[in-house]
Amino acid sequence: MTAEPTTDGVVLTDTAAGKVQTLLTSEGRDDLTLRIAVQPGGCSGLRYQLFFDDRTLDGDVVKDFNGVGVVTDRMSAPYLSGAVIDFVDTIEKQGFTIDNPNAGGSCACGDSFH
Repeated sequence: MTAEPTTDGVVLTDTAAGKVQTLLTSEGRDDLTLRIAVQPGGCSGLRYQLFFDDRTLDGDVVKDFNGVGVVTDRMSAPYLSGAVIDFVDTIEKQGFTIDNPNAGGSCACGDSFH
């Protein structure tokens, strides 16, 4: 079952949650969360940052997906409300993808938006 899109924060699909869990297990870490943030930059004005983090910042929005914590800082949360993080593993591409209904447009690399 894949997570249904929602307007309440970021959504992590079951496939992506499984991949995150695998990565954390291989690192022997259970104290990390997946942090997604929006930063200025990229060819379209804003870019995504997706990384493991052991910090907690004031105002963080934390959600749990099958035991995987997903954290968004309070400044990034409005840009990411309803965004769906998935993991693809095909011949053409392997990695996390972000489908963000708030993005007005994106560049060819898919890593930045406005």
